[in-house]
Amino acid sequence: MQHNLVTPTGDLDRYGVVGHPIAHSRSPFIHGEFAAATNQHLSYERFDVSPHHFEREVRAFFAAGGRGLNITVPHKEAALQLADRLTDRARLAGAINTLAWQTDGQLLGDNTDGAGFLKDLATLGIDIKARSVLLLGAGGATRGILAPLLAAAPKSLTIANRSIDRAQELVEHFTRLQEQITPHIEVAGYEALHEPYDLIVHATSLGLSGSTPRLDTRVVGAQTDAYDLGYGAGLTPFLTWARQLGARSTHDGLGMLIEQAAESFELWRGVRPQTGDVRRKLRAALNAAL
Repeated sequence: MQHNLVTPTGDLDRYGVVGHPIAHSRSPFIHGEFAAATNQHLSYERFDVSPHHFEREVRAFFAAGGRGLNITVPHKEAALQLADRLTDRARLAGAINTLAWQTDGQLLGDNTDGAGFLKDLATLGIDIKARSVLLLGAGGATRGILAPLLAAAPKSLTIANRSIDRAQELVEHFTRLQEQITPHIEVAGYEALHEPYDLIVHATSLGLSGSTPRLDTRVVGAQTDAYDLGYGAGLTPFLTWARQLGARSTHDGLGMLIEQAAESFELWRGVRPQTGDVRRKLRAALNAAL
């Protein structure tokens, strides 16, 4: 653990992001910009906490007067156990990325990933309604965006994963929590995909190692919008692959990161920050790193 969550920070309301590792996180910059733009007085820090110490450190943070935390890898599912109440979208996702202290002393768990994802798609001019959607990966990232994706009424939705059993477990989780799922969610291994999709969302961790799922090139067509939940300086490996195959558009997850942060900020502070300036500043910083 690089930072102790109970270190005092004057009289400012305290927030932060907890992960392991966490040094790469852009969240302090994003929330600092939001606070300045909305005249909110707060502090926001990175906290590197190992899974072994996660529960102890988070409880100590809130016991010392902390107001809210963002939760990232690898703690999103463990954080469920710390929340006294869950929003509907957190319950459906089975994972949370935001904890908010409530005036009654309880902790509210929320998942803002899906809302941030859809807001970014809208900003990019990508419509999901009546289109075919392919989700690559069946982990925590997919959990966070699945319910909002279904609510946007795609024509079809397929979850592809190296382990078909894990993808099926995810579908069964949603089936237990929702009486009716429309459209029906298809499950497939990567090798079974041979037709083009309108939107392909890469939600695996393979980009971190510089690779992509092994897919038939026919899944990308001239009408395909490719979206990677990851981001960095330059195109991710998945987006490079999609662009080479002639995808109509390619987008990384920087916008989603910013929009889900805005959702968290509004939950904590009761004011919705504008995101345009932060988008431009972060993109410029990434481009400068090329």
